[in-house]
Amino acid sequence: MSHPLYVAFIWHQHQPLYKSPRSGVSTPASQQYRLPWVRLHGTKDYLDLILLLEQYPKLHQTVNLVPSLILQLEDYIAGTAFDPYLTASLTPVEKLTQEQKEFIVEHFFDANHHTLIDPHPRYAQLYYQRQEKGQAWCLANWQPLDYSDLLAWHNLAWIDPLFWDDPEIEAWLKQGQNFTLSDRQRIYSKQRQILSRIIPQHRKMQETGQLEVTTTPYTHPILPLLADTNSGQVAVPNMTLPNNHFQWAEDIPRHLQKSWDLYKDRFGQEPRGLWPSEQSVSPEILPYIIKQGFNWICSDEAVLGWTLKHFFHRDGAGNVQQPELLYRPYLLQTPAGDLSIVFRDHRLSDLIGFTYSSMQLKQAVADLVGHLQVIAKMQREKPSEQPWLVTIALDGENCWEFYPQDGKPFLETLYQSLSNEPHIKLVTVSEFLDKYPATATIPGEQLHSGSWVDGSFTTWIGDPAKNRAWDYLTQARQVLANHPEATEDNNPAAWEALYAAEGSDWFWWFGEGHSSNQDAMFDQLFREHLYGIYKALNEPIPVYLTKPVEVHETRADRRPEAFIHPVIDGKGDEQDWDKAGRIEVGGARGTMHNSSLIQRLWYGVDHLNFYLRVDFKSGIAPGKELPTELNLLWYYPDRTMVNSPVTLAEVPDISPVNYLFHHHLEINLLTQSIQFREAGNNYQWYPRVSRAQAALNTCLEVAIPWADLQVPPDYPLRLILVLADDGCFHSYLPENALIPIEVP
Repeated sequence: MSHPLYVAFIWHQHQPLYKSPRSGVSTPASQQYRLPWVRLHGTKDYLDLILLLEQYPKLHQTVNLVPSLILQLEDYIAGTAFDPYLTASLTPVEKLTQEQKEFIVEHFFDANHHTLIDPHPRYAQLYYQRQEKGQAWCLANWQPLDYSDLLAWHNLAWIDPLFWDDPEIEAWLKQGQNFTLSDRQRIYSKQRQILSRIIPQHRKMQETGQLEVTTTPYTHPILPLLADTNSGQVAVPNMTLPNNHFQWAEDIPRHLQKSWDLYKDRFGQEPRGLWPSEQSVSPEILPYIIKQGFNWICSDEAVLGWTLKHFFHRDGAGNVQQPELLYRPYLLQTPAGDLSIVFRDHRLSDLIGFTYSSMQLKQAVADLVGHLQVIAKMQREKPSEQPWLVTIALDGENCWEFYPQDGKPFLETLYQSLSNEPHIKLVTVSEFLDKYPATATIPGEQLHSGSWVDGSFTTWIGDPAKNRAWDYLTQARQVLANHPEATEDNNPAAWEALYAAEGSDWFWWFGEGHSSNQDAMFDQLFREHLYGIYKALNEPIPVYLTKPVEVHETRADRRPEAFIHPVIDGKGDEQDWDKAGRIEVGGARGTMHNSSLIQRLWYGVDHLNFYLRVDFKSGIAPGKELPTELNLLWYYPDRTMVNSPVTLAEVPDISPVNYLFHHHLEINLLTQSIQFREAGNNYQWYPRVSRAQAALNTCLEVAIPWADLQVPPDYPLRLILVLADDGCFHSYLPENALIPIEVP
């Protein structure tokens, strides 16, 4: 029997609770929000996604709306939510305080400048003034009109291009500058109009059958860690756990019941699917989800791999081997009942989330559709009664900031292509399960305890700062437990503050792994939610809640935090590299530190390339102080292959420069020309064609395609840099180390 390839897109729409409990939790006249992202993403990302889909009625999808997001949208729609960005935007410029002006100059460019700032000439003019002349110059020289235009553009740029044909928005875009307070007030009204359409449009499309709307535990907590923080050691047995054991499984049904009730009220029916926060699951949480009435959940392929004790290898094109294991729903069997679960294709999800934004439009769409066509062909070669379901599940808001026009051309082209594809059918998860219930089973107790990040919980627990935050939460939870008289009915403030503090986002930002220019604010918000518990119970506030959980300072060396997509122009754009790995060289440490010609290395990856940036000491030039050749040499640990030594004169017999290497990229810093070689027999090097790019301006930027290196996905490799003059060794870096690279 021949089936089409069924594909389930699941878009996850979430924002943490930015509302400060210090403004009061129960029905105040206005709510003080610390950050503006619900409002700004609301005007840019939630409505347009499904309006675009509605134009292609054959395509069905699933959208997950987190309850804490819905509640915050409703505050903004009601006009009761105010964040510092909005307050400044609605303030007459002549009444702005010096503190507000400093805040505006620092934060009103918080956006991807390639896509949200550069396309708008006036906004770009102000941005590059700040970048090139500095914040102090702006504060000394900007006139009231500069501030007014910046306040307007910060809000205008976040309005999705799908709405640019609105007469008022079209007029503002054409006006471009000289914005008045009245203009800014009307822009805010337009934001609220867009926000007010989000939930009704989701409800309407669910009722027509084109959309399935799912939910998440109330404030996006990681349920396995609420059940027992020891579950962190399932994937990482040697994990250092918090000093205090958090074990409050009774909070799980509270989060599920609140999300269930809110969903029923807003959508007029019961939810069927649950997106577990951070796609985190464990055997312990299943009975609660089943008892609440959910039919299905989703998680990541890494969790399935751990569960089945099967690593999902991919071929050189990135396609899963043994796809029949991943592309099917499973039935989790427990004494409390059964629950269906689907597992996402991690790589296809990441391509949309992190890589296609940096590719040419037609190339990106062709790549995704091509992957699906290959999977459809594999399905036809392995016929069975049960068709395959490819689940592509990802964040539905943050990735579009990196796409031209907020992803509108990409999605339109993709949807048109999929509408014309006879062997691919887009479905909601529930409509697939209704027609083809899961036949493969997994005993509930066999389900792995993990998340979408490496199948573990290390992103949220195990780091000293993360553990400290868990200890603070444990102490506050115990204080609430000591007040059995404080129920949700008679003391909602205490419970709402607890639910907010149990959200996953605070732990994401603490410690190593992730950072933003708002880390200190996330730290403050977490402590304010804990503070709210003590305040509502009339308990003394612990002194430690008045101090940050961690010191928020720029760390020296760090590993990459996310995929990067830098423009290779030798200018070292700060936004392009802010999530890259970084190695301090000059002035940092080691024997080279005083004489080093190179100050800092940046490195990172996406699905297409490995990226390297080299920051040189100020004022030096190739051919003068700086050697003329930079050699990149790749070492492949634990892999048998033909290798060769560095072909330079006077190479010292010390590790790692005396290693044997497999690939060699030589960059002439005078001409910026490239020569690429691969090791052959008898310690020889052979020239190979390369599509690597290099550009030297204020720094050196290099992009090396994975296709040049011909290594499979999920493979580790190591890199060193060797400076040379006329084929003679000069120096190497990083000192006494190799740059670690993981092929995505």
